[in-house]
Amino acid sequence: IGVKESHQTTIFKIIAAILHLGNLEIQAERDGEACSISSEDEHLNNFCSLLGVEHSQMQHWLCHCK
Repeated sequence: IGVKESHQTTIFKIIAAILHLGNLEIQAERDGEACSISSEDEHLNNFCSLLGVEHSQMQHWLCHCK
């Protein structure tokens, strides 16, 4: 479709990251009032490495609204 190979790689990384994000295991805490994500979750690790984001920050902000 005329997309450069370098752009294709970036698109594939973003799609893969979104798919990993959908597989995160989020545990409910305090009767559903809070949640947490294990720092050992392989999908979170893959998501962060694909997008180049900081693991601890992503783990925190996926569970806290601002």
